[in-house]
Amino acid sequence: MVCAVLGLLLSFLLFPNGTLGLPQGDSQVPLHAGEIAEALSVSKYEKHGFQFERVQHSLYDAYQLRISQPKLCDKEAQQYSGYLDIADDKHLFFWFFEARHDPQNAPLMLWLNGGPGASTIASGLLFENGPCKLNPATGRVEDNPYGWNEKVNIIYLDQPVGTGYSYGTGDSTTLANLAADVYAFLQLFLQRFPRYARAPLHIAGESWGGHYVPHIGAYVDAQNDRLVYAPRRGQLHVNLASLLLGNGLTEPASQLETPVDYLCGAARYPPFKRDDSRCAMWRAAIPPCLRMIKTCYEYQNNATCGPATAYCWPAVFNAPLDAAREDGHNVYDLRKPCDESPGGLCYSEFNAIELWLNKTSTKLELGVDPDYTFRTTNPDVQFPFYHKGQALLNSAALLVPLINHGIRLLAYAGDVDGVCNYMGIELWMKRLEHKYHGEFEYGPWSMWVLPSGYWAGAARSAGNGSVTYVRVFEAGHMAPFDQPEATLDMISRWVDGKPF
Repeated sequence: MVCAVLGLLLSFLLFPNGTLGLPQGDSQVPLHAGEIAEALSVSKYEKHGFQFERVQHSLYDAYQLRISQPKLCDKEAQQYSGYLDIADDKHLFFWFFEARHDPQNAPLMLWLNGGPGASTIASGLLFENGPCKLNPATGRVEDNPYGWNEKVNIIYLDQPVGTGYSYGTGDSTTLANLAADVYAFLQLFLQRFPRYARAPLHIAGESWGGHYVPHIGAYVDAQNDRLVYAPRRGQLHVNLASLLLGNGLTEPASQLETPVDYLCGAARYPPFKRDDSRCAMWRAAIPPCLRMIKTCYEYQNNATCGPATAYCWPAVFNAPLDAAREDGHNVYDLRKPCDESPGGLCYSEFNAIELWLNKTSTKLELGVDPDYTFRTTNPDVQFPFYHKGQALLNSAALLVPLINHGIRLLAYAGDVDGVCNYMGIELWMKRLEHKYHGEFEYGPWSMWVLPSGYWAGAARSAGNGSVTYVRVFEAGHMAPFDQPEATLDMISRWVDGKPF
């Protein structure tokens, strides 16, 4: 009862005329042949005592979009937040910000953090590249001059269910199911706001986003292809331009070849010496692990990928990382000690972020049930993905037809990340057999220098920039946090098609 009263009071204060004030003129504009405005329905909707705008679509009857307009974080930029409701049992939270400059002509980006179960709102938005960051000393959000909405209109999406503000009893514990849900979100959002649909879409992800992004990209591209040969009235062509993978887990066979070598001497700040007896023990586990992953790649089912995960993950991936953390290292940034403050992830900032996202005033502004408890990370989301062998799928294989089809790829890696180290990412990028493979594998490195003269990293590309890899110097797993100016320059160059 208290929640309902608070929600109704807030909606009255924000929308005294009884409407959400969302733009009405472009809500049902068809963009492509075969689309009709009647496919989309926009109405008022109440849930948890909040007044939302509800967006429904005749082709996606299991989905609806709930939209509100917060004024948190970047108060100058247009914002939308809300939920994608999937049937009655899954609800995915999103928060959108327009670009600070020329939003009508800016590209669109979808940003996803990993885990699975790591909140995009906490990590991506408030810790890394959002329009604002939380100051732990004051508990308040402050403007981020290096927020990526300096360049792009950007959507932050908490997924799958159980991540961040997203809730429900259903699940999306396979990458294929997850991709279908995100595609439905894009259809509803872009048809409700077609001014963003006209822009090139860049789908970006970090960490486990290295799995998410290729699967989502492949699903979007397949749906676009289907529209060419079998048009469906009311279905939108999604203007997919590129995929971005930041310190991602994408091709496990190549990436699990490297953690022991990296942590036992090859890293710039190695936690172990080369002659540490533990390194030899961990290294001995790699050959049987790679044989099991090869079988997983061949059959791609739980009968092969499940046992491979059960062996490889603790023996090859977790064992050296756990030992490094026990020795006090921050495995996400080997330059630093691990901060054991509540909130996890070795950063004290996440405790303050979690407190802010659990404030009643924050949740009321965003249209979140005030009784919901926010968690920065939720291990309960992670376990089903690993149990089903999803961690060891070869998501890089999905990138080859996308690249050959004209979708650009940027993979970048902070060079002091111990979790998804740059050596493994460079290895799978060299092995990826797309049409620019030879040019990329044997191509030269270029120095990436900022306008200020700072040497930010090194880059290698092929196909006139269609496939690009960037090593970000002095950056960890969450590179935009460590090198905000450099990573803003990186994505600005990328979406503008400028070389490094």
